[in-house]
Amino acid sequence: MSITLTVSETTLILPSDLMWSDEFEWHEIVEASERSLSGALVIDQARRLRGRPITLQPSDENSAWMSREALAQLAIWEKTANLTMQLNLRGLVMDVRFRRWDGTPIEAHSRMFVANPQPGGFGDWYIATLRFYEV
Repeated sequence: MSITLTVSETTLILPSDLMWSDEFEWHEIVEASERSLSGALVIDQARRLRGRPITLQPSDENSAWMSREALAQLAIWEKTANLTMQLNLRGLVMDVRFRRWDGTPIEAHSRMFVANPQPGGFGDWYIATLRFYEV
């Protein structure tokens, strides 16, 4: 299944072999504990409503290559504050924004450096990690 990111009428198709690396690190139920004056343990639990991190990254250097053109579109979107995008991750549809608080939202390096890359040529492919959070 494919992975797409949509803003308004523009849909960007992302590499289908991007891995959701932190998929199982989010826990909806959180709790805090403290001791009362009598020494009894008081535990509060609540359900998180928003903010689930979504990190999409290649599993290795030979997977999930992304074109320079796709990265350029992502860079344009990243420059817009509070931009909400629709991420379709293999059938799971979520509203997301770029996550900036724990690293660069778009981290990319060239698969192979070429001084004047041609579209679709060797220097046009990148390995990228994308960081979002669910809103």
